[in-house]
Amino acid sequence: MTEPLFPQPDGVEDIEEGRILAPKFDANGVLPAVVTDAETGDVVMLAYMNDEALARTIATGEGWYWSRSRKALWHKGATSGHVQKVVELRIDCDQDAVWLRVRTKGTGANCHVGYKSCFFRQIPLGGKAGEDGVKLKFAENEKLFDPKEVYGTNDATNTKNRRT
Repeated sequence: MTEPLFPQPDGVEDIEEGRILAPKFDANGVLPAVVTDAETGDVVMLAYMNDEALARTIATGEGWYWSRSRKALWHKGATSGHVQKVVELRIDCDQDAVWLRVRTKGTGANCHVGYKSCFFRQIPLGGKAGEDGVKLKFAENEKLFDPKEVYGTNDATNTKNRRT
C-alpha cells in the first residue's frame, strides 16, 4: 500500500477550520472539482480529482484530474493544448470538494466537444419530464474548436481521446 499524499485530520475542528490541507476523498478515492473561468466566473467544468491529481495540480499550477470512466490520470490540455492555468485553488469547509479558478490556454475551450464550457446546454424550468423528454436549449451556439481536427476522430466522445 502506498503512503498517503496528504495528512489525515485529527478531528472535525482540523477539517473545518484547520490550516493543514487534509482532503476527504470519497469511497472511490476522489473528490469533486468545480472549475470556473477566472475572468468571467462562469462554471466551465465539473471533474474529479484523486490524491495524485490534486498533488500534481498544486505542484504544477495546472489542472490535473482523475477520469472515473477510464480510471486514469489526465492533464487538461495534454492533447488539445487547452491547458488550464490555475489562478486560485480552494477547498470547501468539509475538505471534500475543491474549486479551481482557471485561465484556459488556446481557444479557451474547456469541453472536449469544442465548447467553452461543459455546461453549454440549458434545462428549461417549469416543464414536465415525460416520454418525449425535456428539450434542452443551447446556451453556447458556437464551438471554439473542431473535435475531429484536434482528436483525429469522427467521434468526439471517443473514450480513448475524450479528455482534453
